[in-house]
Amino acid sequence: MTGLLAKMHPSLFWALLAAMASLLLFQAIFLSRFLPLLIQAASADRTGSAGAVQLEAGVPVRSGDATFPKAMDNVTVRQGESAILRCLVDNRVTRVAWLNRSSILFAGNDKWCLDSRVEIVTNTQTQYVIQIKDVNVYDEGPYTCSVQTDNHPKTLRVYLIVQVPPQIVEISSDISINEGGNISLTCIATGRPDPMITWRHISPKAVGFLSEDEYLEITSITREQSGAYECSASNDVAPPIVQRVNVTVNYAPYISGAKSTGVPVGQKGILQCEASAVPSAQFLWYKDDKRLTEGQKGLKVENKAFFSRLTFFNVSEQDYGNYTCVAFNQLGNTNASIILYEETTALQTTWKGPGAVHDGNNGGSRRAGCVWLLSFLLFLLLPQF
Repeated sequence: MTGLLAKMHPSLFWALLAAMASLLLFQAIFLSRFLPLLIQAASADRTGSAGAVQLEAGVPVRSGDATFPKAMDNVTVRQGESAILRCLVDNRVTRVAWLNRSSILFAGNDKWCLDSRVEIVTNTQTQYVIQIKDVNVYDEGPYTCSVQTDNHPKTLRVYLIVQVPPQIVEISSDISINEGGNISLTCIATGRPDPMITWRHISPKAVGFLSEDEYLEITSITREQSGAYECSASNDVAPPIVQRVNVTVNYAPYISGAKSTGVPVGQKGILQCEASAVPSAQFLWYKDDKRLTEGQKGLKVENKAFFSRLTFFNVSEQDYGNYTCVAFNQLGNTNASIILYEETTALQTTWKGPGAVHDGNNGGSRRAGCVWLLSFLLFLLLPQF
C-alpha cells in the first residue's frame, strides 16, 4: 500500500487524502447525532414485540405518547402498490430517522439507502413520512421510526405486510381415461396470504365443491363424471384465479334408440339407429347375414357421430324383414334388431270381416242400394192413396 502511494501523482494523492478525511469527519458527525437513535432501535429489535399493543392499521403514534416505545403498527399493502410509513412528532423532537431492521433509510432529510423506490414525503414539526414505491415481498418486515426528544430516544416499530394476489403455478393437463379408472388432479397456487384452493365439477348435476385441497382424487370414474373441472385459488387480495381441466371418460357404445318402422310398398322408408359412445361409435348394417353398404341400388347408408340412418327410396316386398344395427369402437360393440314391415292403408284394405274398412270403389254399390230401398218404400205406400 505504501509503495502504491509513493508512485501516485502528488495531486491525486492529496485529493484522495482529502476525500478520506471528509468521510471520517462525516462519520463522526453522524455518530454524534444518530448513535443514540441506532442504539435505541437495536435495543427494540432485541427485546422484540411480545408485549406490544396491536394498533389499528395505518394509525400513527405520537412521539409524546406513553405507549410510543412499545406500540407495533401494521401497514398492509398489495404487491406493486406504494407503502406509506409515518411518524407523528412534535416540537420536542430534535432528531428523527427511519430504519429497516438495522439499516438506515433516511436520517432527517438525508437519504442513506441506495434504493430509488424509497423517498421522503414529509418532514415537518408534526410528522415524518417516507414512501416505498412498487412494494415487493422482500420489503416485508419491521421498520423503525427513531426520534430524539429531550435527550431521550424513543422508537416506533411498524410492521409492513405485503399481500400478493393468488397465482396458479401448476395444474394438471387435460386427461382421457377409460370408464372405471382412477384419476388425480393437481392445482398448485401461490400468494400471500396462502390462497384457498377449491375444485368443482362444471355440470348441471354437480352440487358444492368436490374438494378444498390442492388435489382431487376420483376413483372408479363414470361417464357422468366426464367434463370440465374448475380449480379456483383465492385469498381475498384480488379476485379468484380460475383454471379448468377437461376430463374425457371413454366407454363402449350402447344403443339408445332403435325403432321398427312400417312403410307401404313403393314409398320411402327410413330405419335409424342411435348410439352413445366415447370415442364416437362406428356403424354397420346387416340384413340376415348380408352387410349393407352405400351404393347398393335404391339404398343409402348415412353415418353420423351419434346415429346411423338406412334409407330405402322405393320400398319393395323384398325389402321387408329384420335388420341389425351394429355400433362399435375400440372399447367394445353392441347391436340392435330393427324390423321394416309392410304398412297397409285404408284404400288398400278389403273386406276382412266385421269392423273392416272397405275399399273406396264400393261407393257405387252403396248408392245403388239406397235407390232400391227408396223404390221399395214407394211401392208400399202407393196402395194407401
